Amino acid sequence: MQGTRGMGLRNVDSQCSLSELDDSDLSRLLEKPRLNIERQRSFDERSLSELSIGLNYRGSIDNFETMYSTGGGSGLNTPASSARNSFEPHPMVAEAWEALRRTIVLFRGQPVGTIAALDHTEEALNYDQVFVRDFFPSALAFLMNGEPDIVKNFLLKTLFLQGWEKRIDRFKLGDGVLPASFKVLHDATRKRETVVADFGESAIGRVAPVDSGFWWIILLRAYTKSTGDLSLAETPECQRGMRLILTLCLSEGFDTFPTLLCADGCSMVDRRMGVYGYPIEIQALFFMALRCALTMLKPDNEGKEFIERIVERLHALSYHMRSYFWLDFQQLNNIYRYKTEEYSHTAVNKFNVIPDSIPDWVFDFMPTRGGYFIGNVSPARMDFRWFVLGNCVAILSSLATPEQSMAIMDLIESRWEELVGEMPIKICYPALENHEWVIVTGCDPKNTRWSYHNGGSWPVLLWLLTAACIKTGRPQIARRAIDLAESRLLKDSWPEYYDGKLGRYVGKQARKFQTWSIAGYLVAKMMLEDPSHLGMISLEEDKQMKPVLKRSASWNC
Repeated sequence: MQGTRGMGLRNVDSQCSLSELDDSDLSRLLEKPRLNIERQRSFDERSLSELSIGLNYRGSIDNFETMYSTGGGSGLNTPASSARNSFEPHPMVAEAWEALRRTIVLFRGQPVGTIAALDHTEEALNYDQVFVRDFFPSALAFLMNGEPDIVKNFLLKTLFLQGWEKRIDRFKLGDGVLPASFKVLHDATRKRETVVADFGESAIGRVAPVDSGFWWIILLRAYTKSTGDLSLAETPECQRGMRLILTLCLSEGFDTFPTLLCADGCSMVDRRMGVYGYPIEIQALFFMALRCALTMLKPDNEGKEFIERIVERLHALSYHMRSYFWLDFQQLNNIYRYKTEEYSHTAVNKFNVIPDSIPDWVFDFMPTRGGYFIGNVSPARMDFRWFVLGNCVAILSSLATPEQSMAIMDLIESRWEELVGEMPIKICYPALENHEWVIVTGCDPKNTRWSYHNGGSWPVLLWLLTAACIKTGRPQIARRAIDLAESRLLKDSWPEYYDGKLGRYVGKQARKFQTWSIAGYLVAKMMLEDPSHLGMISLEEDKQMKPVLKRSASWNC
């Protein structure tokens, strides 16, 4: 499918609010013509210093430089043609595209997303729905292949659903909440199609997704970077949609941390796994979404206030995460020697972490070279587990400094068997076992040790690993991981996840023909072939967010 039908009917009144638009009205936003701009051109990234001083909106188009990094930076300095010349097409690619196209969902004749899985051997449950987070790698694949229409349609459809009233058991959710998923219903008798959205009222555990809004903002920027089409992000509807999302996560209350307080099950780790509090995945996505929103919000009467709040929050969030979530050999030794019950702002052990709570596995796992952002930090508790999505997004968003980004790559190479094994890549490490599994997961039979969210291996994460490798100048790591995936994925019918310490076994409840496993592979291959694609989902470091103190000293301030 190379796109949707021609567009050119009347425009929707730009002053009409989302609540006043019906579904057909919003769909007419698609009829606005796209700018005729080369695919790899994109709008300028504004620095925090410019925004905090002048707040001058700039919508200029810059070329993304397709250069690979050879060492420690986040820039690219090897021409994309070099990578392309060394890239060998794999027969799996054609199979993957065919499988991906079979998952496309149409609404009134136009593609609006891809279903989660096309496994006819299992009960559908909600795997026949379009998930916001699941569609993200599919969207990148279509953008990289020059097919942006399905992505534009998806962005507008989910934006329309944001305007719905959201109630769960008589309790109203915030206006900015986006659905976890939606389904297109076909009424053959009446010959009409409708959309039903799930905001958490049908989900296992009844948890609303925190990450959907972040993925939506990040995808809006990816669409703009890929197509050069500024008009979609600049519509009053998209501007309002971003502001509603930001209103939810920038609200001020009793929390003393700049991080975002979240429940278990609100992200890709969508079951209870002991991530309640400030999980690294949500904080990294939060950071990236804020930075993406900065590039797209207009500094008009409504947008200017949000821009100022974002700038202030980003400074605080980057300092907090780089200082208190970062763990390497030196910092582990510092925590090991902590004193407790310290009072006043002079305290070294600010969160009153008991050194005896450090699990034994960390001491053996931590290499002398390397480091990572730990899973969670909250009063009297540090979750030392490794979560790959949060660490890779930290690299792509430049939440991680260039030095921290290289350290994360060093850790992956040093602990290849534990984190990658025979199928890339583990969603978290290590698995919860025995009594800890009983207490933390509530005896969840799907999250037994080394399975599903509890240390399972997820092929979809291959695209994130590849993107992080390219940004840090370590493409050889990505090639090694892709080779592993190509030895099994097609033969195993594109499973959702793999089980076991090394990821050797197809997951016991894994769906086959899982769409994001297919899309994740395609995105990884296309990025390795043409590293300029990285510009869609990568943000360069903003020098204004460097902490005043060095990381090691920040623990002793």
